[in-house]
Amino acid sequence: MNRVLIISGHPNLEQSYTNKVILEQLEQRIETLGVRRLDTLYPDYQFDIKAEQQALLDADSVVLQFPFYWYSMPGLLKLWLDEVFTFNFAYGPEGDKLKGKHFLLSFTIGGPQQSYHPLGYNHFSVQQLMTPLEQTAYLAGMVYHPPVYSHGMVYIPGVYNTQEGVEARARDHAEQLITTLEELSLTTSRQSAVKDFVEHWFKEFDKLPDDPGWFLSHIDDSLHLDGPEGTFRGKAGFTDWYQLLRQSFQEGALHLLERMDVSHLEKNHYQVDFLVRVEAVTHNDEPVSILAKEVWRLALDDENFVTLFDYRVEVV
Repeated sequence: MNRVLIISGHPNLEQSYTNKVILEQLEQRIETLGVRRLDTLYPDYQFDIKAEQQALLDADSVVLQFPFYWYSMPGLLKLWLDEVFTFNFAYGPEGDKLKGKHFLLSFTIGGPQQSYHPLGYNHFSVQQLMTPLEQTAYLAGMVYHPPVYSHGMVYIPGVYNTQEGVEARARDHAEQLITTLEELSLTTSRQSAVKDFVEHWFKEFDKLPDDPGWFLSHIDDSLHLDGPEGTFRGKAGFTDWYQLLRQSFQEGALHLLERMDVSHLEKNHYQVDFLVRVEAVTHNDEPVSILAKEVWRLALDDENFVTLFDYRVEVV
């Protein structure tokens, strides 16, 4: 599993019947877990900003774990967010430090599910109430995921619920969160494999070898290739396109990748969007500099072997 950072925002975790159980379950099951207990680290609410930011930088996935207070997070966690997500760290011209990290909310709600409905006494859905935090993730360039939350998570002795009941729901909540984090870890691993493949693809393309066999091993029979030279289909079409490039350019081109984004489509299918700058020399010894926007669609098998089935090139 990738590196997971939990920011525990409960103001008094030792008195919690649910958040405490959730964290205990996570610590037992996830080896790459780091937990920042804000209530014990900062009882005076005076944060070590550099330490908190470094913890974020070291993580792949960030989880805010908290009890649902007045339709939002506790004041301790809100103050942490205000002071740690600073200008030119989380946002601003140079504020890309958290870009691409997974952002997940995990929280416990005391009230029943049916109350978070237009006809319920809370009127709004939980997702609607989380919109400000969703936008916070977007502004920071993080990858926002649907929150993990559970209802009926408050215990008032002799009045509401039983301790055994809320602790059992807390364990179920932890199991759901662990499953979500495992899925994110797999997605992150596969996205890295895709990026590595794209980089290797262009290193081979720099050489323009006589035999396109390595490229063809990653081409699906149904490939649709659309580029400045025309439209090509399947392995034979790719070979025709490749030979056109060999007839146009000398070996030893340089492909510089920029702004690569990998998104999951469905099952084992992914889309890659990126810019590539090509520095090459024609057979007439004329230097050429081209900036192209490329969009690939591909599939990964269980061994992370890549097969391309859609390949589009547009000169910018």
